[in-house]
Parts: sequence; C-alpha cells; structure tokens
Amino acid sequence: PPQEGREIVLAIDSKLQYLAYSHLKQALAEHRAKAGGVVVLDARSGEVLALANLPTYNPNNRSKLVGAQLRNRALTDSFEPGSTLKPFTAALALDAGKVRFDTPIQTAPGKMTIGSATISDAHAHGVLTVAQVIQKSSNIGSAKLALSLKPEEMWAMFDSLGFGAPLKLGFPGEVGGRLRPAKSWRPIEQATMAYGHGISVTLIQLARAYQVFARDGDLVPLSLARLDAPPLAGKRIFSAQTAREVRSMLEMAVQPGGTAPKAQIPGYRVAGKTGTAHKLEGGAYANKYVSSFVGFAPVSEPRLIIAVMVDEPSNG
Repeated sequence: PPQEGREIVLAIDSKLQYLAYSHLKQALAEHRAKAGGVVVLDARSGEVLALANLPTYNPNNRSKLVGAQLRNRALTDSFEPGSTLKPFTAALALDAGKVRFDTPIQTAPGKMTIGSATISDAHAHGVLTVAQVIQKSSNIGSAKLALSLKPEEMWAMFDSLGFGAPLKLGFPGEVGGRLRPAKSWRPIEQATMAYGHGISVTLIQLARAYQVFARDGDLVPLSLARLDAPPLAGKRIFSAQTAREVRSMLEMAVQPGGTAPKAQIPGYRVAGKTGTAHKLEGGAYANKYVSSFVGFAPVSEPRLIIAVMVDEPSNG
C-alpha cells in the first residue's frame, strides 16, 4: 500500500547560502582557482546553514553537464587540511597535561630533521609559547607537540573527531577521507599529521571538528534537515577549559601578528585558523596547493562555524 510522504525542511538558510556562493565565486575569480567549497554550520544545533561548491550548474539547464560540476565537493572530495589541524594537536597536549597555554617551545633554527626527512617553518621564530605556535602557525612547534604524545592517542583523537569515516549525513557519495592506523605511523608521519599532511578530510568533516572549539569541547551530530530542537548534549572530546584556551589561541591567529588578520570583522570577535597544503599527484607532492580556513564567531558565544576551501589558487 502507498505510504504518505513527509515534509522535509532543509536547514539551509537562503541568505547565508547566497552569501557563501557569491563570495566563493568572487574568490575563485580573484585567485584564478580551479574549484572551491564553503560550509557554514550552526555551532549550537549542528545544522548545516550553507553548503556551496564551485564549479556548479543550474538545475534548470542540464544540457551541458560534466562530472566536475555535479560533485558536492564539501562531502565527496577529500584533501590534506594543512595547518587547520594544528589546534587539535595543541588541544590534545593541553588536555594530557603535557603543556600549558604559555609553555615555551624552541622552534629555532626553523628546521628539524626526523629520520631522513627535514621539516621547516615558513619563517624562523625562535622560542614560542604554545599559544604563539598556533597564532604564527609553526610546523616545528606543532611537530614537537605531536612527538610528546603517543601515536595511539593522536589516532584516537582524530577518530573521535570523525576523521577517517563518513559522517553518515545521508548524502550520496559522501567520503570519509584517510586516517591510517596508528601502528603504521613513522615518527615523521606523526609529526606531519600535527600540521595536516599525511591525513585527508572533507570540508564538512573539518567544519564539524571545529565544533569542539566553538562549543566547550564537545561534538554534536550534523543535520542537513532543520531540527525542531538543538541536541541536548554532545560527545565530549576535550575539557571545557582546553576548548576555551584553544579558542583564545584561534582568536590570536586572526589578530595582528597572526596568520589571518583578513578574517577580522568590525564589531565582532572572530577566531580561526589558516591552512595551506601541497596537493598529492601520483603519490608525490606537486607544486599545487589547497588553501583552507576554518573560523567561528562571535568568540564570546560562538554561533557560526565557517569552513572554506580553495583548490589550486594560481594568482601568486
């Protein structure tokens, strides 16, 4: 027998969706980029308020469609997130009592050799506090934080954040990214995962993971459909104290001396983190980039989490 259908109301906010789409289109033109995506979440409820991808298509005109236009990249494409992953390693080290907000870390001379590989910072910084490691985005500082932890601890944290498995949002073709088992990590890989190389995520996974900083250390499920009431309690990942400390580090990152001063908004307190990662092509890193940024506002009581990814910007 036939069954009555039920009404589904998307959580998408049409004004936010329009803004996300138009700003993404502007950014791709300005930076001569290949593709991009934006995800906007409600930090309280986990509702997806905007989800924009480019290249895209007009559903009213399907005559010249190709695969690249049809992909909902925010859910179906994974990428190495780069430095947007640094705050998680810092949070884990804080939670484990390995460091405090102001613990000094020597990052000079801006290079560090692990096994046969050498990692480096974009600029040599000398001694930085844990907060400044995030503010100035030091690879060396992040690697040292990672190497103070056990691989299994880092793996368990990434897993609990939802990396390495699809979020099961009910969207066709959603991928889970790549998180290899901890027992196969070499020390150099553990170090580079702290700054988002050797692990891949989708944009929506990355946005969701930032809930732990926008909220007080917990995660709630995401929803593409509108919810009648916000979830009562989330899954605890970090202590509330750790979440608040990392939140202030992320606010430092968008202020003068940080890597993202352009993310400031007059009249609002903003927090966030930049990421740049080389792209993997045929098993080797090519001279092509994925640039990303995840931020939230207002810092006093975070409501919006926004994640942006721009694929292969080529305008210098």
